[in-house]
Amino acid sequence: MNSTTARRRHPLARIAVVALALGLLGGGYALAAPNGSTADAAIASGKADDTAQGKSLFVAHCASCHGMNAEGTDKAPTLIGVGAAAVDFQVSSGRMPMGDAGPQALRKPRPEWATDEAISQLAAYVQSLGGGPTIPTAEQVDPAKGDPAKGGELFRANCIQCHNFTGSGGALTYGKHAPTLNPATPTEIYEAMITGPQAMPVFNDTTITPEQKRDMIAYITHVRQQVDPGGSGLMRIGPVTEGLVAWIAGLGLLSLAAIWITAKRRRVKA
Repeated sequence: MNSTTARRRHPLARIAVVALALGLLGGGYALAAPNGSTADAAIASGKADDTAQGKSLFVAHCASCHGMNAEGTDKAPTLIGVGAAAVDFQVSSGRMPMGDAGPQALRKPRPEWATDEAISQLAAYVQSLGGGPTIPTAEQVDPAKGDPAKGGELFRANCIQCHNFTGSGGALTYGKHAPTLNPATPTEIYEAMITGPQAMPVFNDTTITPEQKRDMIAYITHVRQQVDPGGSGLMRIGPVTEGLVAWIAGLGLLSLAAIWITAKRRRVKA
C-alpha cells in the first residue's frame, strides 16, 4: 500500500471530501442565486440610505391602514412586492393617502409632506420589502422619443374601451370610473401601465414593450395639444354626447320658444 492510498483511507479524508463538496456547492449557489438583500432592492428605486427615512414616513402616514410592516389590514392591502412604481404613482397623484373610503381612490392635490424627495424615500422603503416594478427612467417616458402614430394604434387597441380614444375617461361598473389622462404625467402613465391601479389591468413588458409604452405616452400627450376648430369638444366623448346635447339643449330651446310665442299671442288677443 503506497502513501497516497493510505491517505485516502484515513478517517479524516472522508470528512475533508464532504467539507470540500459542501463548500463548492455553497459557493456556486451564492454566485448563481439572485441577490435579494434589502439594500440592493432599495438601490433599484433610489438610494439605499432612503429606506430608513422612508420607513419613518411609512409609519407616520401609511401604517394605520397598511400595517406597521406593510403586511396589510382589513382596511388596505399588503404593499409587499408592489414595488416603487406603485408608490410613486399613488402618492404623486394624490390618490394616497386615501381621504375618504369609496369604490376607488380619486386624484387630488398631494399632502404637504409628500414632496418629490419624500415620495422617493417612501418608494425606496416599499421597494426594499419585496421588490416589484421600479420607477421608470426619464428616457423611458420621454414623449419626444416615441411615435404618436404607433402609440395611437396601441392605445385604440388596448385602452379606449375605458379611457375613450382621447383619454377623456369613462364610467365603469360598481361606481368606479376610468379617470381622464389629461393631468397625468408621462411617468404616471407608464407607472399605471406596469402596476395596474384600481380596475386597470397590468401591461407588463411581454404584453406591451417599454418602447411601445413610450409610443403610447407620445400619443396621449400629443392628443392634449389638439384643438377643436368646429366649436366645443364636449369632452370628446363622441356622437353620444353630441346627440344628447342636441336633444336636451335643442329641443329644450324649441319648447321654451313655443311656450313664449303661445303666451305672447294670448296677450295680444286679450
